[in-house]
Amino acid sequence: MRISELSRRSGVSIPTIKYYLRDGLLPAGRPTAANQAEYDDDHVRRLRLIRSLIGVRGLSVSATRDVLAAVDEQQGDMHLLLGLVLGALPVERSGRPPRQDDAAEPAGAGAAAGDAAQDVAALTAEMGWKTSPHPPAAQVVAETLETMRALGVDYDWRSLVPYAELADRAARLDLDQLRDAGDPLQQAERAVLLTVLLEPALLALRRLAQEHHSALRFGNG
Repeated sequence: MRISELSRRSGVSIPTIKYYLRDGLLPAGRPTAANQAEYDDDHVRRLRLIRSLIGVRGLSVSATRDVLAAVDEQQGDMHLLLGLVLGALPVERSGRPPRQDDAAEPAGAGAAAGDAAQDVAALTAEMGWKTSPHPPAAQVVAETLETMRALGVDYDWRSLVPYAELADRAARLDLDQLRDAGDPLQQAERAVLLTVLLEPALLALRRLAQEHHSALRFGNG
């Protein structure tokens, strides 16, 4: 296809496509004449993933380039690919995910965060979850537990187990919805959309459910 058709099918403007080509995010097309090239479905899928990483996940162009370099190396490993595009795994400047034994300690790790970090480790062990060393999400959970304790709220990992069970069911639903996208880049794009775009809606659904159950328990009809 010509670049105009590539723009129409991907939803990305021609000037932006040319920028991605110059910056190395998008592979060059097959030259057909001076200043002309043809593109294929791989370019469409690549552009949609780029648009998801920049427009939905909010990555910078530089960070997107690093993620795409890692994705190119890991297309045979869907688990690693999803970890990279969803931010569960950090990406080195080389474009490779760090080896597990090279994973750095998270910010704030140490005595001050020790109890909360142990709580997160206990929670993931209770759930039987297999995760990478020091995933960013685990740090968020630890920091939340620290904050609650600092405010005098008696809350530990056992209190989170029912929520973790709900999250486990939600994660299964997320991955079930990737089955229809056979191409790894399509799966990666859909994973970003399902994860990032759905999160505000899931929070809103929780608020609606809270309002409903509050009305049932405490309302006056």
